[in-house]
Amino acid sequence: MAAGSAAFVLVYALTELAVVSIVPAVVVAMLPKAYYARKKVRRVAEVQEAWPDGLRDLVSSVRSGSSLPSALEDLGQFGPAPLRSVFGAFAVYSRSLGLVPALEMVRSDLADPTSDRVIEVLILAHQRGGSVVPEILSDLAVATTRDVWTMEQIRGEALEQKINSRVVFVLPWLVLVVMTMRSGAFREFYSTSVGIVVVVICGAMSLVGMAVATRIGAQPEEPRVFVGSRT
Repeated sequence: MAAGSAAFVLVYALTELAVVSIVPAVVVAMLPKAYYARKKVRRVAEVQEAWPDGLRDLVSSVRSGSSLPSALEDLGQFGPAPLRSVFGAFAVYSRSLGLVPALEMVRSDLADPTSDRVIEVLILAHQRGGSVVPEILSDLAVATTRDVWTMEQIRGEALEQKINSRVVFVLPWLVLVVMTMRSGAFREFYSTSVGIVVVVICGAMSLVGMAVATRIGAQPEEPRVFVGSRT
């Protein structure tokens, strides 16, 4: 509300037209929500991209003679930064609660489908034990790397569409604000009832079009199928 109000006051100070100021104010009011949603997506992407390197670290540690719990503890100290921050307290949880409950807590903190699959396989590897652990972790690293590459390609292909939709939406309103910044025929026209109707109709069409473009370009969220699989 504060961001939208500030945008409304700024555009109104430039154009002296309340009807022209409404749509930019609505858009700016939506930016904080979009910012935090983007921040969440970025955090999840960083964790997903860190898993292949983290799994390779686990494979190296296990093959060098470390147990899986010790390798996971090392991940909290020497692993990739996105995983290090989550696994930092893993050693304490593992020693007090056990490895499986500690991994469940890590999965709850990460809260993304890729991490769910990885944690589930780590629990399986711990339960199987023995010489099969490095093989399981190596296969998991390969599969996770392939998943990360696929997700990067999907995000890259969707980025151009998102940028184009934003530009198509913003550019006409930017031109309108520039045209009405000075007194003259444009400001006088948009001060009349006909001009107000034109702005209202165009504003509604723009918002609907933006919503449709956003929905079309939105990537479907992968369900967390392993949530609640254990008690």
